[in-house]
Amino acid sequence: MKRLSIISTILIAGLATSAPIFAEEPSPAAGDSDQPKLTIKPSGRVLLDGALFLPNKNGFADGVAIPDVRIGASATYGKVSAKIDIGYGLGKISLKDVYLQYTPNANNFIRGGYFVQQFGLNSATSSAMKPTMIATTSDSYLNATGRNLGIMYVHDQGPIFLGVTAFTPSTTMTTSPSQQGKISVGAAERFVWRPIRDPGQVVQVGFSSWYQTAEHTATTNEDGETVTSPGFFKYSIGFPTKVESVPMLSANIQNAKTTFRLTPELLLSKGRLALEGQYYYMNVSRDAGFHNYTAQGGYALLRCLLVGDSKYSYSHADAGLATPGPKSLECVLGYDYMNATDIKAGINGGISNDYSVTFNYYINKYLIARLRYSYTNVRASDATFPRHENIIQARIMFKF
Repeated sequence: MKRLSIISTILIAGLATSAPIFAEEPSPAAGDSDQPKLTIKPSGRVLLDGALFLPNKNGFADGVAIPDVRIGASATYGKVSAKIDIGYGLGKISLKDVYLQYTPNANNFIRGGYFVQQFGLNSATSSAMKPTMIATTSDSYLNATGRNLGIMYVHDQGPIFLGVTAFTPSTTMTTSPSQQGKISVGAAERFVWRPIRDPGQVVQVGFSSWYQTAEHTATTNEDGETVTSPGFFKYSIGFPTKVESVPMLSANIQNAKTTFRLTPELLLSKGRLALEGQYYYMNVSRDAGFHNYTAQGGYALLRCLLVGDSKYSYSHADAGLATPGPKSLECVLGYDYMNATDIKAGINGGISNDYSVTFNYYINKYLIARLRYSYTNVRASDATFPRHENIIQARIMFKF
């Protein structure tokens, strides 16, 4: 019972706070000039997590953590907007969203900078707003919704949603071109068809693809000449928790040339129920003499509103379900599978299965409390020995 105090303390702290902390900004007074005005809005969030691990051994220890603290601001002037977001988590400071955006009308925009590109249904929600509390293993392993430096065009009108991005990976933010030797570049797209998108009833299918050249590193040899390494890709992920960092899947693919990924998506909603799912396939082409590397996985989520809202709403701008309203309690059943092992390629990335149930209580527009249980097993992985883990986690999130 003492171990459960980690969870109960966090939940009680969040549930005790139900009133908004910040007042709404006043509307412009009548008669104000029609000229564009500079509007600046601060933003931020804090996550507080607690976790219990069963069996409590082999690198896991019960505890608490603050995995993410964000502070930032967005500015708007006419059709031009900008955003900057700085995060701190687990002892590291990092840039999050940093971009400029031009919005000529309500149906189109162009964004340039450092951001999450449109690729699959998971890109419709930020990392802290995942209904399963922790991002799915399949999406995280492929870094499918990680941030990259690039330019993106989005069209959102009627039943059609389209996002197209040209990018270079996040390593460009920390490594100069001379250190890379040869810069990796890529393109991604997401196409969505949503013939029904009414409150309480949604039917949506989509397809995303991704193409990217390999990453490289550059070194200087004894003669002072710059030597560029063969191409490579690295993929890795730990067990689904932010309290501990225990490796689960990992693949270091050498002599790589390009990678191609695709993911079909499905979203259905009727009243209090919703079904979400994606399938992922990735192929990494390699130089002659090395077998191509393939990986695949997918997830399915069954969501249900138990209290509060009686139906799910749709978010056009994200092409996904909107966050349920205040005082709503949601239950999410999830299954996630990832096969990162390719025997022919000689890479034992690992095979994982994750079963989860998550309860989300949307206290108000500023506070969300989450409670999650998951059972995860992994095998055929060079990153760890065959193992399984039961994880009970709770989170309080404050955002503005």
